[in-house]
Amino acid sequence: MSSTPPDRDDDVRRDDPLIAAEWSLGLLEGEELLAARGKHAVDPDFAWRKEWWDNWFAPLADEIAPAEPSTDLWDRIATAINAPAPVPAEVIALRAGVKRWRIIAALTSAAAAVVLMVGVLGPTPTPQPQPQAPALAAAPLVATVPIGETGLRLDVTYIPASRQMLVSAAGLTADGVHDHELWLVPKDGGALQSLGVIAPGEVNSMALPDEVTRNLASGAQLLLTREPLGGKPAEAQAGPVVARGAFAPV
Repeated sequence: MSSTPPDRDDDVRRDDPLIAAEWSLGLLEGEELLAARGKHAVDPDFAWRKEWWDNWFAPLADEIAPAEPSTDLWDRIATAINAPAPVPAEVIALRAGVKRWRIIAALTSAAAAVVLMVGVLGPTPTPQPQPQAPALAAAPLVATVPIGETGLRLDVTYIPASRQMLVSAAGLTADGVHDHELWLVPKDGGALQSLGVIAPGEVNSMALPDEVTRNLASGAQLLLTREPLGGKPAEAQAGPVVARGAFAPV
């Protein structure tokens, strides 16, 4: 297995953000530079990326102190150009140096791409739990149960927050022979649920159990039946219906 580091240039995906960064760093030349300039002229997104990188690298360049080349620089360059060809060992060393430079350049480009993603897109924000809005209390339900043509009626109000039901039988009088019982008709077609015997001339409040409140909603039907004194006997069927009503929200 060769110990020579692999050429990493092909491992770097050179998309528009990376090409724009290399152009800003002055790493493009020849056909690549011409292609980048052409794309800059017709592609607003690519032009924006180039400008973004120019602005990002500018502060880094400002931190580099200016320096003048020494007076003997050109003499040393000429001497190096006219020097005899390096021995094979130096050629190997030079190639190794170039290989290292290419690897460093590739890694630098990859890092630049990462910086672009972080700088432009920003870190993914951590979702923050949203405060729960206070639950609104369910609106009360009301029902009117008119008693035939008498002009009398029952007024029934259900308060969901307290599970209390108010039944007003003001104006009604007892006949001493019958009682009247109020019933809820479940929407699922189940058995009638008793809401109690009506007390004529009174306003009463009662707490309702879960099996009743789960069936209370807008549109729920009410029935008023005529029963023996004390209400429907346990083993008997409900008496004749004398009035009907339905709940509606306030």
